[in-house]
Order: sequence, then structure tokens, then C-alpha cells
Amino acid sequence: MFKHHMKYVKIFTFSIATATVFFSCSEGVVERDSNETGLNPLNKSSYKMALVPVEMNSWMAGLQDNISISKISIPGTHDSGARIDAPVVTGTAKTQNLSIAEQLNAGVRFLDIRCRHIDNSFTIHHGAIYQNLNFDDVLNACYAFLASHPSETIIMSVKEEHDASNTTRSFESTFDSYIQKNPSKWDLGTTIPTLGEVRGKIKLLRRFSSGTSKGINATSWADNTTFEINNPGAQLKVQDYYKVSNNDDKWNGISNLFNEAKSSSSNRLFINFTSGYKPGIFGIPSIPTVSNAINPKLKTFFQSNTKGSYGIMPVDFVNTELAELIVKTNF
Repeated sequence: MFKHHMKYVKIFTFSIATATVFFSCSEGVVERDSNETGLNPLNKSSYKMALVPVEMNSWMAGLQDNISISKISIPGTHDSGARIDAPVVTGTAKTQNLSIAEQLNAGVRFLDIRCRHIDNSFTIHHGAIYQNLNFDDVLNACYAFLASHPSETIIMSVKEEHDASNTTRSFESTFDSYIQKNPSKWDLGTTIPTLGEVRGKIKLLRRFSSGTSKGINATSWADNTTFEINNPGAQLKVQDYYKVSNNDDKWNGISNLFNEAKSSSSNRLFINFTSGYKPGIFGIPSIPTVSNAINPKLKTFFQSNTKGSYGIMPVDFVNTELAELIVKTNF
């Protein structure tokens, strides 16, 4: 199925220099770090600028190893595996049109994976709605993608969803059983890595409780707000206002965190959920009511804000056009 999708994923490319500089691409790749201000151009040893065309399935190849993942604008998806809606009541469960493989080929590098613990294994759910997808399907798509594109990394948030059923061990133990099948493809370090440290790997952002240190600890997630998590080795700031009564308020939260991320000189990781739902009649949630308003604003924003580090953006109904606009801010 993965290969089938790969055939039909259109690879969007963009060039950020003329053909006359292609011959010197090995000398012309520099990056940006938090000490950029006040440095002369020759000393900006971490400036993110690649003088080569960048393909959306391998755009991280244009960034140097020593850049922190906190200083990269990263397109992501919210409820990445949720492509099936609730029966009868539409707009309440489906958050994506693209498969995991298609998302990765479109440039997405942050996945929000919601696992139901059932029969000592993980199925992918959005709330009560099973998404006809299992954790093995997600991992196989990621492993295949990383094998084909070793310059890339995938940051994966893993969270327990819905009710556990017929289990004889902890959620953590079942998670470990998946990792043990392919441990070399995972980075379970607790700090925010550089890109070079996690190329070809999945970096875990952990939203489930664990008896041992495992991934970036995001278990103290606050509900429906903007908040900070200050671990000793990894500081996060998250905007996750998802019960959206007013789309303008939602957009203000998003744009405020964009501005903070861009101006930050720390190694704090910014995660800015552009997703949400609006309570409709009888309180029934409507996801498209938010995404239909917010996604055009994102597009307009990145058409005019074309350079900078804006953090991770989990989006509902991402498409290649929006992902490409976000990616371009890195170059």
C-alpha cells in the first residue's frame, strides 16, 4: 500500500537559487543559530540557507547537522491517523485527507499519533472512532520513508486514546514491545536534539506515563490552553486551544506563538496546534468549521512571512501547498 501511495504523491520542488550556484552547493550550505544577531555573514556558522533546490520529501537535507530541531519550522499534523469520520455525524472525527505516507512525502515531519491499548497492542483512534489503522501501519510507513530519505527525521507524539480493553500490561510496556522490534530507528533521549542526531530516526515526544526516562517528556500537558513544560533537559511551549468558540481568538493564539518562536533565543521547542473544533448544535463538534477558517490564514501568513523559525505546527487537513510554504521559511 505504501508503494502504491508513493507513485501518486506529487513531489513539489522549489529552487532558492539560480542554476549558476549549483556547482558550489557543498560550499554554499550554512545555517542559523540563536546567536545570529550581530554576527557578520562569515561568522553565521549556523545560518539555515541552502543554495540548492529542495524537494518536499527530503527538505531536511538542505539543513546542516548542528541546527536544533527547535530552530526549524516544521509542518505537522494533528490526529495524524484520523481519516475516517464518525458515522452519521460528519465533521467530528476526521482530521486528515492524506495518509501517513502521503503526509511525509508532502513535507510533514511531526506526527500526532493517538493509540488505543487493546489486546496488548495499539490501534489508531480519534476518540471512540477506530481509524482502520494500527500502530504497526504507522511505523511501517515511517520506517519505509526514513529508509528512502535518511536525511529526514520524524518527531512523533504518542498519546493514549480512548479506553483500554483486554490488556495484561501497561501502555508503556506495549509501546516498548514495538520499539524493541526496530530500536535503531528511534531516538528516546530526553533532550531536544540537533537535526544531525536524529536524521533517519523517529524522535519520541511522550504524552503517556512512563516508569523510565523515555523521549521528550510532555506528560504534564495542560488542557485547551497555551502552556509551558519545563523539564530539566527540554523546555516546551505549546498552544493547544482546541475547543474553539471564536476563530479569531484561535488565530490570535497561533500568531502570538509564531511571533514568540521567531524571536526566541532559547532552545525551547514551540508546538503550535492550528487545529481545533467548534461546538455546534447540541454541542456536536465541527472540525472543518475551524480548519476552513484557519488554514487560509496560515497560507496568507506564510506567503508574507517567508523567513524565520516558527516551530512545529500540527495542522488539520494539511496539503502539500501549505506544507511547502512552511518549509520554505527555513531557507
